[in-house]
Amino acid sequence: MPKFRVPYPPEFRRQMVELVRSGRTPEELSREFELTAQSIWNWVRQAERDDGTRKDGGVTTQDLEELSKLRRENHRLRQERDILAKAAAWFARERTPSGSSNS
Repeated sequence: MPKFRVPYPPEFRRQMVELVRSGRTPEELSREFELTAQSIWNWVRQAERDDGTRKDGGVTTQDLEELSKLRRENHRLRQERDILAKAAAWFARERTPSGSSNS
């Protein structure tokens, strides 16, 4: 069994949230659509954060996307920095005459 599950499409999640808001329970929907009630509860809570109706200190979807983008960019910049540092060290070693003394 694969360890990673493909996420449900955003439109499907929105539909589940709307069904809960219209009075259906996550447990009922989980049996009907074969997913976990906890997933549906999570989607409802996230939708409430995004709408500004939930003030539990959670992060909005927009903020999560921006954080993810910034982490990817930070990772890429660190890799570039490391490559440049190694290249600078290599060129510095090549420019130093071997066997010569500084006296």
